[in-house]
Amino acid sequence: KRLIRSVLVIFALLIGCFFFAGAIYDILVAPYKAVVPADQLGNFELIYTAPQELFFTQLSVAFFGAIFLGFPYLAVEVYGFVAPGLYKKERRAFIPYLIATPVFFLLGAALVYFAVLPMAMRFFLGMQTEDIRMLVKVSEYLGLVMTLILAFGVCFQLPVILTLLARIELVSAAALKKGRKYAIVGILVFAAFITPPDPISQIGLSLPMYLLYELSILSVIWVERARARALAAEPESSAE
Repeated sequence: KRLIRSVLVIFALLIGCFFFAGAIYDILVAPYKAVVPADQLGNFELIYTAPQELFFTQLSVAFFGAIFLGFPYLAVEVYGFVAPGLYKKERRAFIPYLIATPVFFLLGAALVYFAVLPMAMRFFLGMQTEDIRMLVKVSEYLGLVMTLILAFGVCFQLPVILTLLARIELVSAAALKKGRKYAIVGILVFAAFITPPDPISQIGLSLPMYLLYELSILSVIWVERARARALAAEPESSAE
């Protein structure tokens, strides 16, 4: 039932966002327009080269808007699916992570929108010459923006996921510290795979991910200390 409800909500949002695809397009293209030189802004344009390309681009923009707006609802449905298998105390402990999930997702999306994407587009525009100009296809640009926003939003869930795993004792701070060098390599490989082949985008993803990994270690240490205090208090409670 939760899966069906989630699909119906996303489908409803998809229909709604399709009628506002133009407004979503303006929002997504704003970081690009912001770095275009003032003398070229009058000639600013994105192109499409196939008759059906613009329609399917609007459809993908609407789907992106549906996923972005529906993400908090999806998180609630996931919690509702997991909650019956948890003790009452565990359910209360899960609530902060339910709040942190959309917050970290928005932080990742904001980093792309306000920092990474403008720097990347400024880098690409700087490669133009008098004889070679950059004509950007609307589908490719929007595909890049949407992929980066979703990728950063998902990657920013790293502290939430690792802290949850620590609460069920599947990971430990010692293991995360020991695996730090492997995590760095994995982050660099993932950033190279998911981002465009330019150093700005890759550093823009890999550096925050590494900082989030370090934040995860601190969070796991806090979870372990809280667990140790709870275990130490149990004998005292039993004695009373």
